[in-house]
Amino acid sequence: MQIRQLFDPESSTFSYLVWDNSTREAALIDPVQSQVHRDIQLIRELRLILKYTLETHVHADHVTGSGVLRQKLNSIVVVHEDSQTKCADVQIKGGDFIPLGTKRINVINTPGHTNSDISYLVNGAVFTGDSLLIRGCGRTDFQSGNASLLYQSVRQQLFTLPGDTLVYPGHDYKGRCCSTIAEEMAHNPRLGLDKSLDDFVDIMSNLKLAPPKHIHEALPSNLRCGVSGKDTAITRL
Repeated sequence: MQIRQLFDPESSTFSYLVWDNSTREAALIDPVQSQVHRDIQLIRELRLILKYTLETHVHADHVTGSGVLRQKLNSIVVVHEDSQTKCADVQIKGGDFIPLGTKRINVINTPGHTNSDISYLVNGAVFTGDSLLIRGCGRTDFQSGNASLLYQSVRQQLFTLPGDTLVYPGHDYKGRCCSTIAEEMAHNPRLGLDKSLDDFVDIMSNLKLAPPKHIHEALPSNLRCGVSGKDTAITRL
């Protein structure tokens, strides 16, 4: 399985193109609408077949490119079953897997940033969205966030993975691209093993962050997969 990390500078969002070498089938995790042309160009240059777009959650800081990519490349939009995103083609939950060529992408339930966050595990790498960032995590003060639940998700679902598992986050604001589970267990100032649940809840309760700049545009747009028009039927994978 090959991985290509892509970046949107406006929202500091990472998208990830992953593909199976033998079949050229690909999935794009957390696509950004303003970067769709870049992504399509790369997919064509690499001679890939975009089979899926995979969302880690309903984003509040950028508009997803999943709907546009479906229109242009006939890819399948995949979201968590609790996301309330009725435009998607497929709903998934923790414990499911997504077949991609000769490989499989395993779905891990990691709510807390929102109530429908999921992470994707494949070949020793985990794509954590906003549940676990490099030396941080996503906020929990809006959009059904729950600090206690996020702590449990990271400790019980992500920190039980092998320590050398690569961590690919949904964002970074300091120029960092990748971490490992062992690094985050040792050095994450919010969620490291030296932090109790009470410590974490107290940290998250006192962040006092401004709302995301594009939240009023992004949330309703992302419930429509970034495009207007009739919803598509939802199926189970």
